[in-house]
Amino acid sequence: MIRAGRQHLVRTLADLAAQQGVGIDHYTRLKPYDAPGFPKPISSQGSRIRLYDGEQVDAYLLGKPVPPLPEADDDGDLLDRRECAALIGVAPDSWRTYKRDPALTKARVEVGGVEHWPRHAVRAFQADRPGRDAPKPGRPKSTGDQVPRDQVHGLVAELLDADPTISAATVTERLGVHRNTGQDALTRLRADRIADHIAAHPTLTPGEAAAQLGYPAGQVRRATARAETVLRARHIAPYLDDVAAALHRAGWTTQRAAPDVQFPGDDRVVAALVLDDDQAPVPALVWDERYGWRTAASRRHPITKGAVPPSEGEGVRYLIGGITPPPGDIVAALTAKGPQ
Repeated sequence: MIRAGRQHLVRTLADLAAQQGVGIDHYTRLKPYDAPGFPKPISSQGSRIRLYDGEQVDAYLLGKPVPPLPEADDDGDLLDRRECAALIGVAPDSWRTYKRDPALTKARVEVGGVEHWPRHAVRAFQADRPGRDAPKPGRPKSTGDQVPRDQVHGLVAELLDADPTISAATVTERLGVHRNTGQDALTRLRADRIADHIAAHPTLTPGEAAAQLGYPAGQVRRATARAETVLRARHIAPYLDDVAAALHRAGWTTQRAAPDVQFPGDDRVVAALVLDDDQAPVPALVWDERYGWRTAASRRHPITKGAVPPSEGEGVRYLIGGITPPPGDIVAALTAKGPQ
């Protein structure tokens, strides 16, 4: 870190090379900064750009004792992204998300080509960031989410991009959403990304794909199960689209809409096709990968809750022909049955 009041003393390797009257390539080949006694970098370990305190370097080059840097933390200290992340207790890459906060953007300074933030600004962000006061491990059931539902997916995606190991509890704390909301978003995102990774590398198992993506084994049981379901849904998608096209050609849908695919319980694929034309024989059709096609009595809620399929009657009828009958057979079965 750059201690308070010492920003003007910061030097890069290029500055040190110029001080010695040599080019940077020659200087980095010689590596005089690795010699015993040479002052340690003030940049955090692992930083791509090394920064040094000029007062310390000058003393070393003159053969004088190298003065120590202040040891006590000061609100004016400048911290790089690794130090900022450590201060608030997150993974270094997570800072890429948090630094977009307007207050942090305003406080940012660049020293030696490296972004830094004053310690006081980071502490203020830590105290005020969304969800910080939420009880752990989640918000009370009576408390609403602090983030609109339509924004949760995108915000959690950013957090997952920055830190693949992030937990639902951390999402809850960062965003101020209910633990269940955070867990559901994480599961869905990880499942989709695991499925994408398997699509690119077909020999992988869901567990192997999750490991390659950096997801902790203890956090992805639901996500790997859902990823298998997502892959099955992608495999069946062309068939469902063909059925939707056949229903549209029959005049039972005013527009050729894509099937509404859902994953109840994360472990099965269910799709709904709403027949919105007034002359349609039924309000909607539902496809379940376990039972095939059935009619539905409701356009608004064609897919019923729960794992147990609805019984026949009151507008519900199971169509014969197996799990994936030809689209023409579905049209024929509905035509033969007549309006429900």
